[in-house]
Amino acid sequence: MRIGELARRTNVSERSLRYYETQGLLAAARTRGGQRDYPEAAVDRVVLIQELFAAGLHSSKIAQLLPCMRDADGGPSAIATPKLVTDLAAERERIDRMIADLVRSRDTLDEVIEAAREG
Repeated sequence: MRIGELARRTNVSERSLRYYETQGLLAAARTRGGQRDYPEAAVDRVVLIQELFAAGLHSSKIAQLLPCMRDADGGPSAIATPKLVTDLAAERERIDRMIADLVRSRDTLDEVIEAAREG
């Protein structure tokens, strides 16, 4: 599929898709005319990339993780290493800290709102 169709199907801009390609996160074959030609599996790949970005990972970390994620049979990839597990656990702990910080901020804001309503 062409880049426009992939963008439409994933709700990701063409510019972002080109960025993913330059970062080694996504690959496309080229037509004789030089246009990108993505396989059907690119849709799932882009969705996964978006989920990892939403989790707060940066592109270089995603590039390290993608080859290790899961094989086609759904099992862990043979190249997944204990270091990968350690790295993922560290990312999860970072996200947990961010969530806790946000909850504290929300609680403080709730207190301010309540005090303003009473005043």
